Amino acid sequence: MSVIQKIRDKYAVVIVVVICLAIVSFLLQDAFFGKSSLARRSTTVGKVNGEELDLGEYQRRIQDAEAGARQQMPNGNIDEQTRQYIREQVWNQFLNEQIMQAQYEKLGIAVTEAEVVDQIKGKNPNPIVVQQFTRDGQFDRVALQQTIAQAPQNPQIRAALAQLETYIAKSQEQLKYITLIKQGVYYPKWMAAQQQEDNSKTATISYVSVPYASIADSTIKVTDAELNRFIQDHKELFKVEESRKVEYVSFDAVPSAQDSAAAIQQIVALKAELDTTNDVAGFINRNSEIKYYDGYVSKSAAQVPQKDSIVNLPVGAVYGPYYDNNLIVFAKMVDRKNMPDSVKVRHILIASGPQGGLPDSVAKKRADSIEVAVRGGADFKALVTQYSDDPGSKQTGGEYDITPATQFVPEFKDFAFEGSKGQIKTVKTQFGYHVIEIMDQKNIGPAIKVAYLGKAVDASKETNNNAYGAASDFAGKSRTAVTFEKNVQQGKLNKRIADNLRPMDFVIPGIGQSRELVRWAYEAKKGDVSTVFTFDDKYVVAVLTSVRAEGTAPLDDVRPQVEAEVKKHKKAEQIIAKLQTPASLDAAAKSTNQPVLKAEGVSFASPFIASLGFEPRVAGASFNKAWGTAKVSAPIEGNAAVYVIKADSYEPAQQAQDLATQQAAYEQGIKSLLDQQLFEVLKKKSDIKDTRGKFF
Repeated sequence: MSVIQKIRDKYAVVIVVVICLAIVSFLLQDAFFGKSSLARRSTTVGKVNGEELDLGEYQRRIQDAEAGARQQMPNGNIDEQTRQYIREQVWNQFLNEQIMQAQYEKLGIAVTEAEVVDQIKGKNPNPIVVQQFTRDGQFDRVALQQTIAQAPQNPQIRAALAQLETYIAKSQEQLKYITLIKQGVYYPKWMAAQQQEDNSKTATISYVSVPYASIADSTIKVTDAELNRFIQDHKELFKVEESRKVEYVSFDAVPSAQDSAAAIQQIVALKAELDTTNDVAGFINRNSEIKYYDGYVSKSAAQVPQKDSIVNLPVGAVYGPYYDNNLIVFAKMVDRKNMPDSVKVRHILIASGPQGGLPDSVAKKRADSIEVAVRGGADFKALVTQYSDDPGSKQTGGEYDITPATQFVPEFKDFAFEGSKGQIKTVKTQFGYHVIEIMDQKNIGPAIKVAYLGKAVDASKETNNNAYGAASDFAGKSRTAVTFEKNVQQGKLNKRIADNLRPMDFVIPGIGQSRELVRWAYEAKKGDVSTVFTFDDKYVVAVLTSVRAEGTAPLDDVRPQVEAEVKKHKKAEQIIAKLQTPASLDAAAKSTNQPVLKAEGVSFASPFIASLGFEPRVAGASFNKAWGTAKVSAPIEGNAAVYVIKADSYEPAQQAQDLATQQAAYEQGIKSLLDQQLFEVLKKKSDIKDTRGKFF
């Protein structure tokens, strides 16, 4: 205690001074530099033309979209792929809102409350309203009016109507905007006439071509300055989005021989009970990776490994073990019978029970009466229209085509396949009473019911540890890009490449779900080597080999493509210098030692020439009025060669369509493109900053 007291007495003043200096330093830093070390981290996930999307709002929208998606899923769950899709959809919705709203405001487009009311209650309601209130194929205006009347007392209906009004308002804004834009599409009559004249004939030409391949690439030297100049002169060809490129090595925890032996031992122990159990379905569902299918499959349609051995098993016999991908399997023949491989039926459902149907006794009495009427020759389709409670088959006269694999309630399906053609019967299911008639049964033959006891061969903890150990050892020895490559070569490892990784990518081919690796790639520097990433049974070590900013691609990323183009241009210059200005095709052929060839059906409207391929410059030059049929062309730098051509003759093309028809077709084509591409064009013209990758 005396030591502590001495420190307090001797250094108290010093400590106070140090604390004061630290506070002053903190305040000065905040004053001069605008922020302190405690400044709040930005929560903006993106901007569109200056409008921000906050992380909290983005997550709220995602949660709302996920809740809607869960309602559409049978088990109420959504996977990671669906979550990724929803994130992108929500982001695109935000972009659409900001970009389009700015367009609406700029053009003075608005939708009044009276317009929205008319779209709901008016003479011609909005299609979404008609869809929501259609009953038995007819718009039910009374149901709409009743729903609106209930809104003040029912919060759920009130909220649903508010959402409907918002949707209609936005859709009407969009409709007004796109209609306004389309009204500006105009194809002048003089332009249509010019196009008809340009396309009114085809040419037969003679030509000499000097292929670029006739000059060896090794003889053409290019410099980085020339390559970069080509990129700058053709920036549109080399536009790139922000992306990363990584190279990686994966150490997979592949099950060993010992793992396979352990799995076989486990399944063999279970096989003894499979041989004797009376509850095959329960046993399989408790113990097998392949759940029990309580249905029949036609012998010809069975698709399993070792099919011939399995489909011919006696009832009660077991075959195996055999491998099915990563499973070791025993197959037990549960039953076999003759049955059709497809059935056509029609039915009338009288719904019963607490889900909105009739009382059971009333429903059965009505179904029995309908069955009597059907047997007496009554019009089945008319009865379907009048009585059936199955909306899924009402439009088809109650008809269904089903196979053994079709998902149907068991009682309905059993009668369809076990009854006989023409048979009529009333069948009770969980939905009510079905009056069913079997209209047709096809391909009656042997069908089988098989139980599969499957056990996955998984990597053991020891196998996983060995794979992780190998990955860790490699990562420890490969701390630079140079040592990474060296160790790949020495270890004869399989290096893979993941290119064009975008900031919000979640999946890498060859790995699967790998968001952590993508995030690392955007935080690392070029040449950095990662630690070990764990993805299911894979342990991955990666090196960041390329960092691409949005804009023009750097030379290193496109060097082969650019070199090929620049060398081609240099070859063209050599060939043109050799040809100079040939007086005739024979002169051009003689100076280049190339033959004179012919091409027919050359059209100004098409850049493709049957014998040459894609050569738009040659197609255009074939109709040069300055040359006509009397002169040879100057040398033409084409895609595959340098050409000298001469038009031999012109032939009338197909009869041109009426100018008004041509104008209308052209304008309609442009309008269709607007529906597909207008928003993408507006996106490109907008200032969009996507920083979501920092948060996900």
